[in-house]
Amino acid sequence: MTASTTLKSNAGKVRVDNHTQCYHCSEPLPTIPIPFDEKSFCCEGCRTVYEILNTNGLCQYYAIDETAGISLRGKRREEYAFLDDPEVLKRLVQFSDGKTTRITLFLPQIHCASCIWLLENLYKLSDGVQSSQVNFLKRELHLVFSEEYTSLRKIAELLASLGYAPAINLGSLDEAARPVINRSFAYKIGVAGFAFGNIMLLSFPEYLGLDHLTESGFSKYFGLLNILLSLPVIFFSAQDYFRSAYQSLRRGELNIDVPLALGAAVLFLRSVYEILSHAGAGYMDSLAGLIFFLLIGKWFQQRTYHHISFERDYKSYFPISARKKVGQTEQSVALDKLDAGDIIFVRNGELIPADAIILRGEAKIDYSFVTGEAEPVNIPSGERVFAGGRQMGGVIELSLSKKVSQSYLTQLWNEDAFNKKQESQASVLANKVSRYFTTAILLIGFMTLIYWLPRNTSIAINAFTAVLIVACPCAGALAVPFTLGNALRILGRFHFFLKNTNAIEALYRVNTVVVDKTGTITAGQKSAVQFVGSPLSATEKQLIAALSGQSNHPASKLIHSELSKDNPEEIAIDYDVTEFRETIGKGVEATIGNRQIKLGARSFMDVLPTDSTIDGEGVYVQINNEVKGYFVLEHFLRPQAVETLQYLQSLGEVYLLSGDNDREAELLAPIFKDRANLHFRQSPKDKLQFIQELQNQGKKVLMLGDGLNDAGALRQADAGIAITEDTANFTPASDAILSAERFHRLPAYMEYARRSIHLVFGAYSLALLYNIVGLSFAVQGTLSPVVAAILMPLSSISIVIFGTISSNWLAAKVLKK
Repeated sequence: MTASTTLKSNAGKVRVDNHTQCYHCSEPLPTIPIPFDEKSFCCEGCRTVYEILNTNGLCQYYAIDETAGISLRGKRREEYAFLDDPEVLKRLVQFSDGKTTRITLFLPQIHCASCIWLLENLYKLSDGVQSSQVNFLKRELHLVFSEEYTSLRKIAELLASLGYAPAINLGSLDEAARPVINRSFAYKIGVAGFAFGNIMLLSFPEYLGLDHLTESGFSKYFGLLNILLSLPVIFFSAQDYFRSAYQSLRRGELNIDVPLALGAAVLFLRSVYEILSHAGAGYMDSLAGLIFFLLIGKWFQQRTYHHISFERDYKSYFPISARKKVGQTEQSVALDKLDAGDIIFVRNGELIPADAIILRGEAKIDYSFVTGEAEPVNIPSGERVFAGGRQMGGVIELSLSKKVSQSYLTQLWNEDAFNKKQESQASVLANKVSRYFTTAILLIGFMTLIYWLPRNTSIAINAFTAVLIVACPCAGALAVPFTLGNALRILGRFHFFLKNTNAIEALYRVNTVVVDKTGTITAGQKSAVQFVGSPLSATEKQLIAALSGQSNHPASKLIHSELSKDNPEEIAIDYDVTEFRETIGKGVEATIGNRQIKLGARSFMDVLPTDSTIDGEGVYVQINNEVKGYFVLEHFLRPQAVETLQYLQSLGEVYLLSGDNDREAELLAPIFKDRANLHFRQSPKDKLQFIQELQNQGKKVLMLGDGLNDAGALRQADAGIAITEDTANFTPASDAILSAERFHRLPAYMEYARRSIHLVFGAYSLALLYNIVGLSFAVQGTLSPVVAAILMPLSSISIVIFGTISSNWLAAKVLKK
């Protein structure tokens, strides 16, 4: 839930000072409260926070959530002087260029919508904060701030004064993994399990029908002991369910915790009445069992989801590699194989995979993926550069100071700036389930209670409670994250990397496909090169090879490979290339020694060819204001590209958008069925506008590009797949990344992703069937609350198991053919 949607649904609510609770944190007031602004506070800390929020016009914080404030009573002031230490900062910050700093802080106090709203409005409290985004599930705050106006120490002190003290310790510096569950949750499970076991032990005479014991004085003492044992269960172990239900009702909503809390309250109150009035033994065993098994189910869900998230964030790696320096040559090395101290080369347009020191070359780093500022920054040799920056000049030589952090690359990939707002049929169904299911269950529960009360009070209580528990919609809510989450992991193992589950849902909906040509459906390594024009000298060939070696464009790579066959790697390293510049869609230029060299389209040249025979379609070469000729590139389709395009045509209309000339139109026309679907000489802007026009017609568009000149089109499309060679041309604008060598497997990968949605519908059907069967027994009074408490988490576990097994089965059927 975003802060904006929360504000909309809670507009107009005002917290009332009832003089019995602290206005800020709602804790009971002490004997002598602290008055301020006609309100009462429990301590100076709470009063100070209110004063800060009131001064800055942020008291909407209290209107969003009734339990917004965090109690500061008895909290000692944290000291953050250590954050002024440059060595500590160096290990904590993810990015800093001396002006802008980016960091992620762990704030364990985040607990509600008000927390999200306040923390994402932090810029109103500190002039230096440029942006702040909350990851609610991980309790993390992603901060970008200006070092000119504030510092990390000041921000940490501000957060601590508001009650959100950052958890910064040596574990944070060493990036140690946080526990799956917090200590408090573990205690709640332990208390509920201890009480459940002992209450069952004290209830054995009743279980075994030993009337002579139950009728003796022992039964009274056993009953009182059961009440005492159940108190920590109901007031400690179950408090999250009651708090969630209470907050939901205060907002005028019904969440899935309402029936659970109501069922637990009914069991407890009815049991206390029966025990104290000697009318029966009560249902304390059912109550303790209910809470214990609910918490066990919640623990299982958290642990499984944590495992999925952990593997996605840290163990999977993008199908991009770096060029590592080995002697005087280069080797392509997977990112997860790189270590601190390794020397790598980064070319124009490539991302820097890890923090590093510049050893050689002109570094012009574009940090727009990190800061949002697209202006390249000139950084001299010997200075530090940060992961996520994109080199916008010639080849630079870097010495890595850190290992590659896949979690940081994943975080870049999931920035809100690159996300697409969309909702699939699976998400729509999930929203409807959460909206109507709880209301329906409450109606069925009360109808069951009304039916049984005149007939049998005991059956009425049991049936009412069982209905509320057994029909919990948790199982259906788990279908999307676990089924599709496992599908993401499986596809990642096959080197098809999807950003998130929304990407799977987007692939399910596409009905129109747009593909780029060069570097996407054609393989640069298997293309042919011919030069037309004045014969090139050995030196000129080396100069052109040195220039083309700076670029990551498929045409440049092909020319570089052709001209440097004898010494393929040393040319790019040995030649001193300066003032390199690449104009997207046009070409590249640079100064090498005392020569000015251009390589690109005919229109990119400064002069016309002096030789009248030099007139054709190709990549032109200009050296010192003289056009030498042009390279004719004959591209070859990737293996099984025709079969891949035929599969894409089964999804809907397929269009080709290429920046190249139309020399190969006749060859491609039969593959695309309609010559009108082929569009050549398309600039990046043209591609973007073409996709927008298709979307305006109601089409759901899939874009396949190489991630170089197609970033805008990939971002605009409903689903964008970047096809990558063995280079770091990863772009956050894409929804998926596919290794080029596995392009022929794209039909299988897409079929698996699309059919995974059917598994979600199957999981919903399974949950519905379970609820129908469970309710049929519960309304008859033949299902005890403790059995319902066992079945409820088991249903959630069954959905997780179903999602895992079914997605693995589908993978074996579709992906391993």
